[in-house]
Amino acid sequence: MITKEKNRNKNILLMSILFVVVFVAGVFTGRNVNASDLSFLSLKRASDGVNMDRFWKVWDIVASSYVDSDKVDVSKMVDGAIKGMVSSFDDPATVYLDKEETEEFDAASEGKYFEGIGAELGYDNGQIIVVTPIEGSPAKEAGLRPGDYILKVDDYEFTSSDTVYDAVAKIRGEAGTDVVLNILHKGESSAVDIKITRKEITVPSMTLDFVGDNKDIAYFKVSRFTDTSYSAWTSLWDSKVVEIKKAGVKKVILDLRGNPGGYFDAAVYAGDDFLDEGYVISQQRDSEGDIAKYESEKGGNLTDVKLVVLINSGSASASEILSGALQQSKRATIIGEKTYGKGTAQKIFTLSDGASLHLTILKWLLPDGTNIDKEHSISPDIEVVLTTDDFKNGSDPQLSRALEEVSK
Repeated sequence: MITKEKNRNKNILLMSILFVVVFVAGVFTGRNVNASDLSFLSLKRASDGVNMDRFWKVWDIVASSYVDSDKVDVSKMVDGAIKGMVSSFDDPATVYLDKEETEEFDAASEGKYFEGIGAELGYDNGQIIVVTPIEGSPAKEAGLRPGDYILKVDDYEFTSSDTVYDAVAKIRGEAGTDVVLNILHKGESSAVDIKITRKEITVPSMTLDFVGDNKDIAYFKVSRFTDTSYSAWTSLWDSKVVEIKKAGVKKVILDLRGNPGGYFDAAVYAGDDFLDEGYVISQQRDSEGDIAKYESEKGGNLTDVKLVVLINSGSASASEILSGALQQSKRATIIGEKTYGKGTAQKIFTLSDGASLHLTILKWLLPDGTNIDKEHSISPDIEVVLTTDDFKNGSDPQLSRALEEVSK
């Protein structure tokens, strides 16, 4: 059975760490909310009895007394006030984007062709890091690796006040132009300058190859859980599953390394193909504490294959949901390194002036009820570290171990 009937809520996408990638604005949430009259836009509104006099006192002082009066821009002051309010949650996935930033986010999210260096960015203890370089991208070719700290872009040195969006704005650019990143590789003590030439990047969401001496192992690389639409992603997934079934192979390596996430429902959809009926794939907890469970349904197409899953520190959100579900159900052997640890989902509220609010509205849990976060990311059953020398030499001990394990 190849066609699967689903009745899932597809309005919410996982924010792939909500961290914007340099070539595309990560994974985004559905725009099904008309939030043109969100109350926080009216700065004069007192909320929950809070006295706003102090705010307006500062506003008036700044507006009337700042030394360069020509730089006093009320519109920018409003945007800044909102950004400050949103950042008070210390949640890097909850952000406010002004009109220009929203337009750039939207433009980057509309397709699979991008101009840039091809790396997804995130945070680690307030520092900008590379979550993962994309396969075949200039970032990957230049030697960027998951966990690298980006200290400077050209002559600009990042500070604790810089967001991922700030970093993206400084790194992105037209194909053919150069950018110099000052990088501290994970585990090293000295930073290095790396010059990268931006280019147009095509990123397939998944690829399938048959490997092994007898071509009897399906090597299924899933780079992200998004495509031009949810239906486009599931259609492509189904087509790859059909290929595996037609080939008659009984061994599958599912490679989720460097996969930053995507649609929540895509992770559930994929998990359902590997699991028999009745397994909990994931759970979601909302702001009221209510928990919704997502269970596997009858009719999985790959329930009879031997399965090994590859993960690393660039595997996040939807990748963690899927790998965690397959691990806790004892359906697969997980090989590689600990995942990123991102267990929230965001919704985009579009505002009347073209700005947008990206707000964390859900936390998702593993089947056993554990929340996915930095302290509770997915640990592999078999740890295999990809070293700097492996990277430089082009060797892949993680894949080699996966081939060994799936062939037992």
